[in-house]
Amino acid sequence: MDDKCDDVRALLNDSGENTTERAIVKAKEVVSELNNIVLNIAVTGESGVGKSSFVNAIRDVKAGDEGYAPTGPTECTTEVKTYPHPFMPNVKIWDLPGIGSPHFKAKSYLKEVKFENYDFFIIVSASRFKENDLALAKEIHKQKKNFYFVRSKIDSDMRQQKKNGGGTEEETLRRIRDDCLANLRELGPPPIFLITSNDPSKFDFKDLVETLAKDLPDHKKDALVLSLPVHSMGSLEEKYSTFKKAVWAVAVVSGGIAVAPVPGLSPACDIAMVTSFLRKCYFSFGLDDKTLRKLSELVDKPLQEEVKKSNLVQEISRSMLTTNMATKLGDAGVAEALFSLVPIAGSAVAAGVSFVTTRSVLQEGLDELYCVAKKVIEMAELE
Repeated sequence: MDDKCDDVRALLNDSGENTTERAIVKAKEVVSELNNIVLNIAVTGESGVGKSSFVNAIRDVKAGDEGYAPTGPTECTTEVKTYPHPFMPNVKIWDLPGIGSPHFKAKSYLKEVKFENYDFFIIVSASRFKENDLALAKEIHKQKKNFYFVRSKIDSDMRQQKKNGGGTEEETLRRIRDDCLANLRELGPPPIFLITSNDPSKFDFKDLVETLAKDLPDHKKDALVLSLPVHSMGSLEEKYSTFKKAVWAVAVVSGGIAVAPVPGLSPACDIAMVTSFLRKCYFSFGLDDKTLRKLSELVDKPLQEEVKKSNLVQEISRSMLTTNMATKLGDAGVAEALFSLVPIAGSAVAAGVSFVTTRSVLQEGLDELYCVAKKVIEMAELE
């Protein structure tokens, strides 16, 4: 029994609480935030500057994918439209009609697009930021919400610069940034992020993501970090750290079932919760076939073949666990049932058994998926 009391102490230590009941309550809150937190991102700007392309890029969605935002040389967005994230539907990107377009005049724009619904605004331009962009930023600032300027289509500028033989890439980027700031100096001047929606791994996309995450409350920051595509080793590390923080909570919620045991329920629940958590990691790390196929085509390397070497990745893709993981959880379920028969202290000990085993399986799975994703990034030569 002393060893099992050590398991309970581990549960309480990880949760920071002094009773299993409090640990379970806290864990449910953490898991609820992980699964249900809502983040609304508004993407706006003048007509035809690449807003829809940015909406697709930030969700890692390509032409032909479900939920693709139509793009084109003219204004494609004629009404406010929401695009849920492919695997985190509570993270929503709102593609707003261009400010100053015939149907959305600048003076009434924020009211018409329901300004209050969004956590922050991204103002996109494909050239110099103009009067409407400045007016919009001022109004957003008055309402005490954050806005960020994104200069899109930088890849086109780079191609034109190369064609004309007009200086180095660094010089061209500095010229574009200075030109963008020309009309925005009265705002600070604000930071400007130079990006191409065709390849988020280039230019300032990483800096944009880091700035957005820094400015958000912690719970919303986690939703943003987990939803964005993996574009560098740093972004993978941040995703891994975010998931690692939640491991104890998922394990405690599973272990909490043993406090009021239902025969045969706990092992099944453990397996379902572990599988769900690891599938979230799997998609967030970019290990699904669709994401790997797109990245493989971009870098011209057989990334999918490397991923197939992981038995866990193959099982998680089918919403299953490896045999070894399922066996560990099943054995823990039997131990739970036996300990829960011990009067008074037995149910608390049973919770500890389930917690320690489930925590171990979760961490093992997270670590393996992280290692596979790290290998993919190294093969793709993403910085």
